[in-house]
Amino acid sequence: GGGAYGAAKAGGAFDLVRFIQQPQVLARIIFALIVFACLVGDGYTSEPENSHLFCVFNHNEDACRYGIGIGVLAFLACVFFFMVDVYFPQISNTTDRKYLVLADLGFSGLWTFLWFIGFCFLTNQWSWTRAEDVYIVADSARAAITFSFFSIFSWGLLLTFAY
Repeated sequence: GGGAYGAAKAGGAFDLVRFIQQPQVLARIIFALIVFACLVGDGYTSEPENSHLFCVFNHNEDACRYGIGIGVLAFLACVFFFMVDVYFPQISNTTDRKYLVLADLGFSGLWTFLWFIGFCFLTNQWSWTRAEDVYIVADSARAAITFSFFSIFSWGLLLTFAY
């Protein structure tokens, strides 16, 4: 049957099977969590002779802050949109549905762009990082860069679905 803005007619029950078949909903939460967890956990390091912490990405604090910032905000937004996706079939007002879909569309578009900027920024700073400054946190830095790259496509896919 027909529906409004990508969902069944209002008042329908929550369909868990259909919801689980949308892996993009969980993928964006996981990718955001991995990026900011890698940067919070191992994004800052210190030299053996000095206890002062510095960002592993070329000692550029802005690189770590940017990755953590967009990761945390993306995670919080993902939790919000996850809840919206759960309750969407119960929303009967088509205007409310329209605004929620447009919010998802706009936010996904903005975050696709921000993840692209983050990927480029982290990759650039990583290329200028000296090997002797990295020690054992190189894998976390590479994971943050990799999942920033994957997030571009994840959020781009969500942008397409919202459209």
